Amino acid sequence: MDRIQAMEVFTRVVDANSFTRAAETLGMPRASVTTVIQNLEAFLGVRLMQRTTRRLSLTPDGAAYYEHCIKIIAEIEEADASFQAGNRKPSGALRVHMPSALGRRIVIPALSTFHQRYPEVTLDLGLSDRPVDPIEEGVDCMIRVGPLEDSSMVARRIGMLKRLTCASPSYLAKHGEPSSIEALAAHHAVNFRAAHGGRSIPWVFMIDGKPVEVKMNGLVTVNDSDAYVTCAIEGFGLIQPTLFMALPHLLDGSLKEVLTGFNPKPKPISIVYPHNRHLSAKVRAFAEWIAELFDSMPALEDISRTREPAAGKEGRQRRDAVTA
Repeated sequence: MDRIQAMEVFTRVVDANSFTRAAETLGMPRASVTTVIQNLEAFLGVRLMQRTTRRLSLTPDGAAYYEHCIKIIAEIEEADASFQAGNRKPSGALRVHMPSALGRRIVIPALSTFHQRYPEVTLDLGLSDRPVDPIEEGVDCMIRVGPLEDSSMVARRIGMLKRLTCASPSYLAKHGEPSSIEALAAHHAVNFRAAHGGRSIPWVFMIDGKPVEVKMNGLVTVNDSDAYVTCAIEGFGLIQPTLFMALPHLLDGSLKEVLTGFNPKPKPISIVYPHNRHLSAKVRAFAEWIAELFDSMPALEDISRTREPAAGKEGRQRRDAVTA
């Protein structure tokens, strides 16, 4: 029995929670996967999994063995990668999932630079705001906005998405411009509900370095970033979009920033991937490129950077240099 292959088959079955899906991703017959697991259990002398017609679950021995397998496989891949990195460039198909607006406005317009650097990598981009299970859907890595909750994923913070408070000139002409957090009680907001959430996302301001939540009344709730901004332009209320979503409308006057002395809490943005894929050369290449991209985008950091000459950049103190 090939012990390393058996470990790889075992971890793939656990990750996919299915013998059939594991067999598909490994390019093996399902019967072969079953045989490998049976032989592994016989060799170890313990039961690794409890198998029923509906689901798989690890035994305590199986859970402990899984953790050891992950470490061993990662060390092998790291050793291989250290020798292969200088000999060949990243190549092959790479499946990436990201929020729709982020992909359309920031990532796709810059993709030509990625392909110039890594011409042998072919990208399969999934753009949507729905939650994705990377194991079941065969996704290599994902870009996620907001706090991360899945502890089974490896995550790398690649930036902070700055946010601001704004509304249309027509709304402000009708309802007035709020001059304080307390004044928001007299205003309407367009509420935003995450695609996988049940309630509207609360407004959170950073005041004296501490998050302060503000409940806003609203006539409209949406779960799409473009619809969120459009509702504000149409005068339905105040919004707190990410800066890159609002910037074109701030520049053309269809939205106006308010409460400039109060910073909404920024949103962290991360690239995440299953723990057993984090050493892939193509995933590493994409992660490095996307981190550079976000670091170089003025629209993610400070409105004033898009309006000032470069000479004024160093001496200016950014009003929204806050942390989560």
